[in-house]
Amino acid sequence: MLKAIKVRSARIAVFSVPFIALLSGVAYAEPKVVSGPAGDPKCMTPWAADTQFLQFPKKEGPYRIALANGYIANTWRIQMVQTAKAYAAQPDVASKLKEFKVVSTGEDVPAQISAINNFIDAGYDAIVVDAQNPTAFGPVIKRAKQAGVILVAFDNTLDTKDAINVNVDQKGLGVIWADWLVKHMPNGGKVLEVRGVAGTSVDTDRHNGIKETLDASGKKFNVTEVVGKWDDGVAQKATADAIATNGPFDGITAQGGDTGVVQAMMDAKHPFVPFGGETENGFRKLCAAHSGDGLKCASAGTGPAQVAVAIKTAIAALEGQVIPQAVKLPTALVEDPNFKEGQDYYPKQSDNFFVGNSFPTCGINFTAQEIMGQTKENQ
Repeated sequence: MLKAIKVRSARIAVFSVPFIALLSGVAYAEPKVVSGPAGDPKCMTPWAADTQFLQFPKKEGPYRIALANGYIANTWRIQMVQTAKAYAAQPDVASKLKEFKVVSTGEDVPAQISAINNFIDAGYDAIVVDAQNPTAFGPVIKRAKQAGVILVAFDNTLDTKDAINVNVDQKGLGVIWADWLVKHMPNGGKVLEVRGVAGTSVDTDRHNGIKETLDASGKKFNVTEVVGKWDDGVAQKATADAIATNGPFDGITAQGGDTGVVQAMMDAKHPFVPFGGETENGFRKLCAAHSGDGLKCASAGTGPAQVAVAIKTAIAALEGQVIPQAVKLPTALVEDPNFKEGQDYYPKQSDNFFVGNSFPTCGINFTAQEIMGQTKENQ
């Protein structure tokens, strides 16, 4: 960050421009609030009618961009990291990048914040983050802004307007799943809710969507909550335990690890029931195979390829394009009986593969081979 050089008998400290900005407390690269639309309006849809449009000072490329991921111990996050690397490796993207760095820090919020601070100190142009907590990043958001480092949060976003947020309507997903249960449980009943990673904005928003929708239905629902961490193995065990202690259930909703949830039902010989869940390939295979047996599914979400939209947005901001402060992604949704082989699920692909990795309006469409050919490790 600083170097010392000797000039005769004096020692002069030489600082990087971002560090000088941090010392002075003066913003280095304040974006302007401008009129829309975005430079790429088909891809970068504003979250709401009152979403501000921003334009950052243009920087000359190629750029140094980092991905600061938190939790890594489930298939969605692993596939997300692999997708980020696959996107950065595409020739038209790679030509704009001097360096692309990936770090996953686990569930430790301070460790993720420390990683972002390290990227700021190292002079990265933009940092893309899947945040472990929506409200704990205030000081590091301020440092990024002062240093002129563009911060783009996706999936688990940040509770601030000083970063760019890219996300699907997570609460809306909870509404979709709960609406499915309301529709297929006309008399109410017992519901098993398999939640995600505690403390994340995604888990909170999805849970709130489910709870508010069930509460507003006018029907009596008795909900048992368990933690599945969006992971097949964890969700399968949590479901098995819940069936043994509180079952049987009349309906199930799960934020992830849905293949494991269905497997737990089968192992326990629990009757198939209406299920509102995510977009795992294995879950959709089971939904299609057991539709006639009572497993009536609504599968909704957005695949890990949203990280590619976040990187694309970061590059657009660095290039001086107009972008929304909050970008809304489309939701991939398919409901029983409309599961189509080769479109909504892929028998030859892994159960753990998340479907919904195409954003045609953004020019993003990955094959399973492109994604699975990448590693999950830090680089």
